[in-house]
Amino acid sequence: MYLEYYALREPPFSITPDPRYVFLSERHRDALAHLLYGIGKGGSGGFVQLTGEVGTGKTTLCRLLLEQLPENTRVALVLNPKLSPVELVETVCEELKLDIDGKRGSLKALTDTLNAFLLDAYAQGLRVVLIIDEAQNLSTESLEQVRLLTNLETPTQKLLQIILLGQPELREMLDRAALRQLAQRITARYHLTPLDATETEGYVRHRMAVAGCTRLPFSRLGLKALYQRSGGVPRLVNIIADRALMAGYALEQDSIGERLVDRAADEALPGHARYWLHRYGRWALAAVALLAIAGGVVWLRGYLRNAPAAAPITVAVAQSVAADHEAERLEARLAQSPETKLTAFTQLLARWQVDGDQVSVRAASRCPPMVAAGVACLHGHAALDQLVRFDRPLLLFLGNADHPAYALLQGVGPQHVRLDLTGTRYELARSSLSKFWNGDFIALWRLPTDVPASLARGDAGPGVAWVLDRLATFDNGSTAKSRAPTFDADMETRVRTLQTTYGITADGIIGPETLFALSALDDAGPHLARTVE
Repeated sequence: MYLEYYALREPPFSITPDPRYVFLSERHRDALAHLLYGIGKGGSGGFVQLTGEVGTGKTTLCRLLLEQLPENTRVALVLNPKLSPVELVETVCEELKLDIDGKRGSLKALTDTLNAFLLDAYAQGLRVVLIIDEAQNLSTESLEQVRLLTNLETPTQKLLQIILLGQPELREMLDRAALRQLAQRITARYHLTPLDATETEGYVRHRMAVAGCTRLPFSRLGLKALYQRSGGVPRLVNIIADRALMAGYALEQDSIGERLVDRAADEALPGHARYWLHRYGRWALAAVALLAIAGGVVWLRGYLRNAPAAAPITVAVAQSVAADHEAERLEARLAQSPETKLTAFTQLLARWQVDGDQVSVRAASRCPPMVAAGVACLHGHAALDQLVRFDRPLLLFLGNADHPAYALLQGVGPQHVRLDLTGTRYELARSSLSKFWNGDFIALWRLPTDVPASLARGDAGPGVAWVLDRLATFDNGSTAKSRAPTFDADMETRVRTLQTTYGITADGIIGPETLFALSALDDAGPHLARTVE
């Protein structure tokens, strides 16, 4: 009804998983990278676990994954996992189109048929993947049966790879002692969280644009309310936004503000009382916290007046406690010696939108000078402040030689850093990072294919032209006046200035680190998150 009023071709907020409306936030791209890793882009079989709250986009990502499968992949997709072990194996066989007539009800006969198929598929160079959606509904017996299906393997890889999609309860299930054998076979984990405020606005704009909108009807306050009432959960955003557009049409409102969004949320979502707690509870909590702080200050002043002069006073800072807690979580995870390098490289390649078909993740993880056409790699050593100047997501080497681990550096703020280790996010204090990281990092960046690996004074050609164009964005100096300019003394001085700014040895010679700094001057490509406090 509101389509013509808002100049839309179709409803923009349908809850059906239409691939045209897919909006990949930073965490959705990471999650998709984990799924692709599980399909076999550098993986060695086993399990991949993707969890997330209801409505965060797990099923949509699964459909997107199915559209990107290599031709040599055979997939069994189980959408209703509330099955007995025998029924589950029957369903897998049916999805793979195996002949199981006369074998139904016999777990041994079904398993033998599946095993024979897997061996034949391996001989033909096929990869077989089992995807189980809503996996939190699997019984313990069915989960154990799924684990047993992965026992068939060659000396180098599993013959069946399994992806488990589920709600957060799945993580709790896999923490049980009875399922520890399965948990140890999970090679990649990722927990999909809701969108933040900026991503929610981008999500709304994207869906409206796909539907044909030329002017966004939601005001700034309307978008803010949409985020607050939905909590950044895409499905709830769709429900509330659709109802708000309907209300705006009924009231002939060209601009949809906070009141209309709140009214739409009240009608569309249950729990009116919870709304008031959600909307005003944070202010009540803030008031309680301020009162507690004020009382603490009064008490502290009295104590200071009466305390002996020599008595040391220690003030505990809640922020430091939280930061230490994050460091403890990370330390506990590293103690498990997780396999992280291939997962981390898959994430980093996904950030640069490098298709898994273009490059072997295992080969890329060795960080050759060029991991793919136009994609360079650098293994270096630097301080955190230097990496911040590059403003690119990077891999940090954590732990030590006995227990190596790689984490994706996602964001850096004044006090904290944000890391991702095998799909789990950690936000720890800058001061805590040095406990795990000695300065080693790996970076990827895009580089024109006609730019050589090294340039120095006296060189000429298109590589020098590209450097001059990049330098112009740095110092507003001259750009290349021809396609084959010469690396002269003036250019060398400008290069030294750039190197000093980025903390690189100022030798005037353009090597990998300087090329990385020059590429960082380009707004295109991924950047570090600035939402970390």
